[in-house]
Amino acid sequence: MPESRGRAELQRSIESIRVGARHRRDPGDLDQLKKSLERFGLLQPITITTDGFLICGFRRLEAARQLGWSNVRVWVRSGLSDELTLLLAERDDNLTHKPLTTYEAAQLYKEMVALLEEDAARRQEATQFSGPRDDGDTQDGAADSAAPFPRGHGDGRRRAAEMVTGSASYTRLNQILAMERAAADRDLSAGARQVAADELERIRNGGPVDPGYQRVRAVVEAAERRMDSPDIDVDAEADAKRARDDVDRLRRMRENRARRAAAAANAKRSVKSFAMVWREMDGWSKHYDAHQVATELSAEDWAMFNQVLEETTTFARTVEAERALAPA
Repeated sequence: MPESRGRAELQRSIESIRVGARHRRDPGDLDQLKKSLERFGLLQPITITTDGFLICGFRRLEAARQLGWSNVRVWVRSGLSDELTLLLAERDDNLTHKPLTTYEAAQLYKEMVALLEEDAARRQEATQFSGPRDDGDTQDGAADSAAPFPRGHGDGRRRAAEMVTGSASYTRLNQILAMERAAADRDLSAGARQVAADELERIRNGGPVDPGYQRVRAVVEAAERRMDSPDIDVDAEADAKRARDDVDRLRRMRENRARRAAAAANAKRSVKSFAMVWREMDGWSKHYDAHQVATELSAEDWAMFNQVLEETTTFARTVEAERALAPA
């Protein structure tokens, strides 16, 4: 049984390979892939965990199954995190693990991207076994069963994001990984690395990703300018402080706007305004047909009408009581 770092190649029965919910999808047209398997065999083994859960090769597995094969070559991949193994085993009821935080998702996404890229590299290497066609091109079947992501690395990132989060969007996940790289980059100043570490800690505690990423990016860009042009006086720590100050200023502006909106919503209007509202309401019922309102008004709108009517009645009683106590 050939072995390599973290992997072992062997034969495995198709029925023993377990496909988690995140892999269940339409495999698409498998005709060319099945022709490839029949003509060249499985050039690139399917990748599974030590527990038999599928990692890479869903279409290859389905094509082999449709051809009636009982066994396939597999790479058994060890050394995966327990969280990623659990994710690959997840079932539709989602009872096997708690919802991931954005930071946790980024860590699993990084691990999944590495696995998909590893699989793609081996598939690319396997194309050396494809035979030439009459027109000088490579055989379609060999390319189908061995070629890596057909649309480049972005497709691998999308696949990884879909498997980890259920969404094809990977921007936030990549932003977290970029901040981790900045925090570990010894070419950056200690101050710049600390900014990245601080932002990562905020994200781990539930903070938003993009504002922290923008701060770290500003600090890193300032540090890079300093390295590229040492004669220019660029202070990365000062830039970091300015970035933090800008974000704090924006946060205060948003908080002030929210406070002003809340104050405006609760502000007391003038008696003149009150009188104008009710003058405009005078005779309002003559403009509506009671039967039409009864048959066409939604239950939600009728409940709102009754709520306003009750508020109005309560307010009227309060005003009557106040007027009775007021001096003549």
